[in-house]
Amino acid sequence: MGKTYFCDYCGRSFQDNLHNRKKHLQGVQHQRAKKFWFDCFRDSATILAEELAKKPCRKFLQSEENKVEHDNRSTPDINEWLLKRAKRKESNSNISGSEMAKEVDDEPVVYWLPPGYQAVHELPPSLHPPPPGGWKTAVNVEWG
Repeated sequence: MGKTYFCDYCGRSFQDNLHNRKKHLQGVQHQRAKKFWFDCFRDSATILAEELAKKPCRKFLQSEENKVEHDNRSTPDINEWLLKRAKRKESNSNISGSEMAKEVDDEPVVYWLPPGYQAVHELPPSLHPPPPGGWKTAVNVEWG
């Protein structure tokens, strides 16, 4: 069968001939395993210096530029937001509680199950839609 070669970096063995050994030593997996092995013995200050010397990723820089452009375009004015909020609060305070309830009750509420769900009667009670009149609540309920 012939001799076998065991690579200490990769933990693999293969038939020892010129073609197989050259192919293995030039392979990406071997290169990564060898780099990892030697990186284990490097000083952390050296690693930090090398990482700081690298250029930032172009994709990251592009996304940061787009983010800045987007932020500059769509930055809402706080005063506009406060005016809209005050108008909304004012319009809601003019409606009494019974009128608000009528507005909500006038809209028909439609419940539907997402595709792939079982029939309603086959679902557990926690997944059943509420009854037409809503859930009944007790008036004097004390929670422990």
